[in-house]
Order: sequence, then structure tokens, then C-alpha cells
Amino acid sequence: MKKVYVLGTGCPKCKKLYEAAQTAVRESGVDAEVSKVEDLDEIVNYGVMMTPGLVIDGTVVASGKLMSIDEIKKYLA
Repeated sequence: MKKVYVLGTGCPKCKKLYEAAQTAVRESGVDAEVSKVEDLDEIVNYGVMMTPGLVIDGTVVASGKLMSIDEIKKYLA
């Protein structure tokens, strides 16, 4: 099972990325768990200085930008 983390403190872009990640997982059929990380210390531990951020299986794939559902699906494949 893949682990997908959306990093952000709850801003509108962070919420949209979380929704997009959930949709991408659902539509792609990949076995993955999507979680939100709102703790600033944990976000910084990933090296993300601008939110929202997206982490898949421990690798930061985006920082400071809102990814589309299709972009997220590419990283899930």
C-alpha cells in the first residue's frame, strides 16, 4: 500500500490538493492511504518550505504548488 501525505496547515490550496489526491487514488485504483500532515515541524522535516506539499512513499513530489488529479496519478503509477 502506498502512503500519500498532503503537507499543509489547512489553507484552501492544501484542502484542494488533499481532495485531488483522494480523487486520484480513487480513480487510479491504486492501493493507497491519503493522510494530511498539518504539524509544521513534520512538514519542515520533509524539507518543504512552501505548502501545499505532496509526499508519496516518503518522496516529496511537489512543494508550493497545487497539482492536478492527472499529475498525481502519474506519480501513483
